[in-house]
Amino acid sequence: MSLQVPHRQANGTSGTTTKAVILVGGPSRGTRFRPLSLDVPKPLFDVAGHPIIWHCLRAVAKVPNIREVVVIGYYDESVFRDFIKDSARELPQIKIQYLREYQALGTAGGLYHFRDAILKGGPDRFFVINADVCCSFPLNEMLKLFEDRDAEAVILGTRVSNDAASNFGCIVSDAHTKRVLHYVEKPESHISNLINCGVYLFSTETIFPSIKSAIKRRSDRPRLVSYPSAENLDSSFFAEKLEDGEKNEVLRLEQDILSDLADSKQFFVHETKDFWRQIKTAGSAVPANALYLQKAFQSQSEELAAPSANILPPVYIHPSAEVDPSAKLGPNVSIGPRAVIGAGARVKESIVLEDAEIKHDACVLYSIIGWNSRVGAWARVEGTPTPVGSHTTSIVKNGVKVQSITILGKDCGVGDEVRVQNCVCLPNKELKRDVTNEVIM
Repeated sequence: MSLQVPHRQANGTSGTTTKAVILVGGPSRGTRFRPLSLDVPKPLFDVAGHPIIWHCLRAVAKVPNIREVVVIGYYDESVFRDFIKDSARELPQIKIQYLREYQALGTAGGLYHFRDAILKGGPDRFFVINADVCCSFPLNEMLKLFEDRDAEAVILGTRVSNDAASNFGCIVSDAHTKRVLHYVEKPESHISNLINCGVYLFSTETIFPSIKSAIKRRSDRPRLVSYPSAENLDSSFFAEKLEDGEKNEVLRLEQDILSDLADSKQFFVHETKDFWRQIKTAGSAVPANALYLQKAFQSQSEELAAPSANILPPVYIHPSAEVDPSAKLGPNVSIGPRAVIGAGARVKESIVLEDAEIKHDACVLYSIIGWNSRVGAWARVEGTPTPVGSHTTSIVKNGVKVQSITILGKDCGVGDEVRVQNCVCLPNKELKRDVTNEVIM
């Protein structure tokens, strides 16, 4: 460690190289994103006109000196092939590589398994970004804090309501120095409303030894059952032998690594005052869509439709979509490729996916209209607005928890004059009567 610190101070950023790792998970983890993930892997689902992972990649491209991005997950290689090809054309300065885990290894297990690829070229530090996070990704600010404090790790944090905090990893920090004093994943009692945003910057010489010692601690202990919060992991362990004979297991940064880093004194938090949301459930794509569209509108992105009497910004319309001039769209609407919006239709706070059709005088609010789905004339497809600061898209109606966002999967049809409210509709369903608060299978 002491060998590299003077080098870092002497050269500032010029002598150091930074990489980025984007964690995309895999098919068994996307269950909460159904029915949308039945047809498209969650990281490639379009939000504000671009795949979720594209927003991460765009942010990484704005950090000087990053030349390489490693995407780690356990989807088949073919899943990301086209996306990586397109991104390489758009961002020629960055080499993008997909590395496939042979099974779910957990966030820290995946990093450790592919450590040779991450360490190739001798980076001093690397970002780790969870792909299902929607935020403005203040990576340059995190880098500045990392260098100013000569940190071993920097975590991105944000404030949420005290009620919501216990659903996330909670950070206790020194308000003056920004040092992380304590980290607890999903605490049972309230410890802090500053939470983990799922974006990190690690020193390469600190994080891999930390993961290695966590593996060693595990192998010295009797076999554990899975953590209760390890959602949808098929098994808690994988029995790959490491080179020095240690047994490897599923390891997660959040549960297994971060609380130890807090003991190191060189772990800091950058608190973002900007927007942040997780994209866990299918419904959460709608608030994420709104946040990304608002950011694009503030930065005067030319991708957005020009405001007019019938376009209430921000609205994204794919160039191949057909929108009747009398239809009223916005705010916070994305219209996908080849979608057709009929005369007098009203679309607000919604995502309309490719090849979908909304017939004349239909109304779509707080909803996702799936690929190739049809909404009949004078039909209403609507969800329920949730409070701005809320981090959940489920609400309680008549004592039952329902999705506040209505979601039509692929190839669904809603008949003329039919009303669909607070429903999740699996692919290939025809709705010929009014439905409310139901999952239609």
